[in-house]
Amino acid sequence: MPNAPTRIAIAVVERNGQFLVGERPPGKPLAGCAEFPGGRVEVGETPEEAAVRECFEETGLNVSVVRRYDESRHDYAHDRVHLHFFACRTIGADIEPRTPFRWVPRGDLRSLDFPAANRELLSVLADAEDSD
Repeated sequence: MPNAPTRIAIAVVERNGQFLVGERPPGKPLAGCAEFPGGRVEVGETPEEAAVRECFEETGLNVSVVRRYDESRHDYAHDRVHLHFFACRTIGADIEPRTPFRWVPRGDLRSLDFPAANRELLSVLADAEDSD
């Protein structure tokens, strides 16, 4: 496992109380787990820029970053990761995301099988529901 963690930017896109969630494809680490759009931060790119880029590449939706959530570090068997989570909103036309991404109500997030590194964020999102 590399010494330096892989930097991953995650777009946590919310629209009308629903979140943009996909499923990790077969053959990839953590296959079958639920995921928010995101991916590696490229050289010369900020985590914010990576979150916006990855969201567009994976879902076809343009988003802007609203604010940061707390970061998360986690050691998986396949990699050590440093996750940068960003609250995002959609920009422009109200189009549907590309498969496998879909809109999931906040209250359903707890029932999905997200990777371990997402646990703290999911608690924050669930707590937000409790305070609504």
